[in-house]
Amino acid sequence: MTAETENVRELVTRARFVLWDFDGPICRLFAGHPAEQVAREMRGWLEGQGLLHLLTEEERRDDDPHVILRAADERHPGSDLVTALEELLTHHELLAVPRARPTPYADPVIRTWTAVGARLAVTTNNSARTATAYLRGRGLLGCFAPHIYGRTDELHQLKPDPHHLNRALGALGAAPEDALMIGDSPSDAQAATHAGVPFLGYARNDEKEKALRAADATTVVASLEQVLAVLRSL
Repeated sequence: MTAETENVRELVTRARFVLWDFDGPICRLFAGHPAEQVAREMRGWLEGQGLLHLLTEEERRDDDPHVILRAADERHPGSDLVTALEELLTHHELLAVPRARPTPYADPVIRTWTAVGARLAVTTNNSARTATAYLRGRGLLGCFAPHIYGRTDELHQLKPDPHHLNRALGALGAAPEDALMIGDSPSDAQAATHAGVPFLGYARNDEKEKALRAADATTVVASLEQVLAVLRSL
């Protein structure tokens, strides 16, 4: 058994509360509704409002919808503009749900972890409405509800800020050291560090793993099958 495998076993075995990121560890939300298409529509909406100048040249080329949303919030925090852009992004997330691709082994991991007594929450930079719709469609909502914490138009609360993790911990009555965060991005790792929660990285490719390692994630799995194997051995 490698040191990394032993670390996975220890993290999974000790966790009484599991805080999941959504897009990545649970599913690939934009698998059938490309994120670049969403970013293009958001830029088009800004252009229609005569506000495309709010974005830098680099931001105009970025295919991540969250980059556009955060840029608008940096320049006009708490404005009707940010509320409208956030709602547009949520609209597209909800459109993406029916064609989202489940992360391999995520469904049985969620069900098995619940069956052995862990309590689960979602802590995501996506809309809570989106996560709820997806989980309901997969028959998994009962494993999480009501503990689904996601994006609002208060964008300063998004990860890497630990706001949603702290909300989940408080609602679950969980001490940080008794919890585990599962995420696939540096912002997930950073939020877990800020909240004092142990972190398990999920990386579906080498690029994701490099980014997580650069964010000081010490334990990273390429497949949730490793987590399922530990759970089935309990």
